[in-house]
Amino acid sequence: MSPLRRRAEPYLWLLFGGGGVVSAMTLPALVLILGVLVPLGVLSRPDLTALLSNVLVRLALVGLVLLALFHAAHRIRFTAEELLGIARWDRLIALTCYGLALAGTAITVLILF
Repeated sequence: MSPLRRRAEPYLWLLFGGGGVVSAMTLPALVLILGVLVPLGVLSRPDLTALLSNVLVRLALVGLVLLALFHAAHRIRFTAEELLGIARWDRLIALTCYGLALAGTAITVLILF
């Protein structure tokens, strides 16, 4: 009996599902706050600066960005493979999509910390 081969696919699907849920729950609130309330003057920029001074808030934002970017990367990967018919380039597409998601998360960490 051969040992089971570990695959990354279940973990990528986990990030995809988590990213979809987190994005659906939090992005509308962020759009409301940053896209409507701050420009209208209901919330001021110092209020947001004070909010971002908390390390837990910054960690939550990093988690949100990580999950949202992996969700988008997973969608882009499978859309490109299925609709464009380029499934033979699966490894290259996966490395590109997930690599860009990791790079975006790293940039977020650099900006927030």
